[in-house]
Amino acid sequence: MFILGNLLIAVGMILNKVIEIYYFILIVRVLISWVNPDPYNLIVQILYRITEPILRPFRRIVPLGGIGLDISPIFAMLALFFIQRFFVFSLVHLGYRLGGGGTLL
Repeated sequence: MFILGNLLIAVGMILNKVIEIYYFILIVRVLISWVNPDPYNLIVQILYRITEPILRPFRRIVPLGGIGLDISPIFAMLALFFIQRFFVFSLVHLGYRLGGGGTLL
């Protein structure tokens, strides 16, 4: 069972890093939106393509675009925080309970 435990720990740690990276990408997008970026810039296009799939559902739920204030990144960050704290940490904890995470060699 320790092999399954180690697998769950590894998957949980990878998901944790992916969520942390995505969190910082969201922060960069928010910061860039404050300075009116060039929409034809390759970096801006990549940031928008990476972050738009998670922001779009929150914009549908809380449509505040009419007042010029987009708070969807706040809700997206809260959702990522919840997923990280609940799902990923539970996955890693389950891995430790299954006997994974022992000493190496």
